Amino acid sequence: MNNNQLRIEQYDTVLYNSNLNPMGVPQSVTKAMADYANAVIRYPDSYYPALKSAIATYARCKEEHIILGSGSSDLLRQYVQLLAPKKAMLLVPCFSEYEKVLKTFGCEIVYYNLSEESNFQFDISDFVGHIDSSIDLIILGNPNNPTSQIISRDDMETMAEICTALETFLIIDEMYVEFVDKYQDITSVPLVKDYDNIAVLRSCSKFFAVPGLRLAYAIMSNQEYLDKSKLISAPNPVSSITAAVCTEMFKDRKYIESSQSQIFTERNLIYSAMSTNKNVKLFRPSANFMLVKILKDDVSANQITDHCKLKGIMIRNCEDIRGLSDKYIRFCFMKPSQNDLLVNTILELLKD
Repeated sequence: MNNNQLRIEQYDTVLYNSNLNPMGVPQSVTKAMADYANAVIRYPDSYYPALKSAIATYARCKEEHIILGSGSSDLLRQYVQLLAPKKAMLLVPCFSEYEKVLKTFGCEIVYYNLSEESNFQFDISDFVGHIDSSIDLIILGNPNNPTSQIISRDDMETMAEICTALETFLIIDEMYVEFVDKYQDITSVPLVKDYDNIAVLRSCSKFFAVPGLRLAYAIMSNQEYLDKSKLISAPNPVSSITAAVCTEMFKDRKYIESSQSQIFTERNLIYSAMSTNKNVKLFRPSANFMLVKILKDDVSANQITDHCKLKGIMIRNCEDIRGLSDKYIRFCFMKPSQNDLLVNTILELLKD
């Protein structure tokens, strides 16, 4: 396929900065939207039995450990309100919403800097030397956004043990975990039954490409916090139609498996295609997006993003992310022909 054909296909803007599944909305969702349209005339069942049963099967957890929320930011706010931490620790770089929510509730924040020299990979032996009992809360993204790096389950279990001894609560944000190859070996959900000082957050927005449905869920075994969460959350945090539609969505094995297969292929192809260019440093991705450092002295992230916009390609300029600079960009993986154009467009400014 030549570049002219690609440009025609790319006439509409493609959001490589949104990190959504390129397969788009599952057919199970569009069908369920029509089938359950009449659900809007009913108030939601406050217990959401069908939805929680579907999530429990999908996430391999107990129904009684599930907390529902209207998006991941809503759940994060609920947890900060519930825990009322005075001091929290964040990795740098990380998702900026963590810092925003903590500051909203007046929480002091300390930062642990991930090392670029170590490709932003989490070093637990070093990390534990920076935490003590003064820290009430730690938030870890797994995979991390924007670095696309993962933390092993063994390291997460070690973290849970250390946090237990320090009486520190650990929130593990798994917004992108389903994009990880063999993610069931990475997810911290199996740890929930043994540790009551952790909560695993999941969102449906990215993997199922349904941000408009506003569904997220958390998995936690701490009964005291489960009871208190009912007091601070909205009585019906999920709409009737969202509950009905997402119940069907979690059963869509064809979509789930096809999505994981496509992301695995495109992730490897893009990494391979860009790795030969000496003017970029790639941080090998585990999720559906990749962080890239520009090594060419006279080219900035802003120049790259502006150049991409001319072809309808919207990528993330990471200069406003704590711990990064105007030399970093991030983009997600889309459909094969779109990804070809993305790579070619970025590298146009990075020729020797």
